[in-house]
Amino acid sequence: MFIVRRVFQCSLLIAGLAMLPAVATAADLAKDNSSVNDSRGYRLGTGDVINISVYGEDDLSRRNYRLPDSGLITFPFGEVRALGLSLVELENRVADGLRGGYLINPRVSVSIEAYRPFFINGQVNSSGAYPYQPGISVRKAVALAGGLKERASESKIFVMRETDAEHKQTKISMDGPVFPGDTITVEESFF
Repeated sequence: MFIVRRVFQCSLLIAGLAMLPAVATAADLAKDNSSVNDSRGYRLGTGDVINISVYGEDDLSRRNYRLPDSGLITFPFGEVRALGLSLVELENRVADGLRGGYLINPRVSVSIEAYRPFFINGQVNSSGAYPYQPGISVRKAVALAGGLKERASESKIFVMRETDAEHKQTKISMDGPVFPGDTITVEESFF
């Protein structure tokens, strides 16, 4: 009986250990979805306003630079494409461009001054573009847009993520997260 119990306990331990990678993967996915709140993992897009600081070189720094549609930032060494890059990746590209021909050991820092806006339309009182704020939910986005109209449906709300290559609308709840560049549509209720 003792041996059977030990074998059962060991099999439970092994089964529990097998679950650990799945838990870590789920945590990693949650971390990816919250990357906007961690500006270091945030991916830059058209309309973001950034600051690029090159330590000790004010003429190479860029302040309040709004990323254009092309996503290109011009430096004396050439252009750097910033769209889709994280802040760390952009820091590295700028430093690599400056290294050698301009500076021996460039120290570059990139920060976000303002996120690109999100958009809300449909059955809200003031459709339009609104400045993104980290941690904003659909409920808060609706409040920024002046609230819901009388015939708005709280169950028929859709979001189109800027990061979705297919540009499909997905149903979202009032407590769902909003990200920069999202387009939220609040449908009309018929009852």
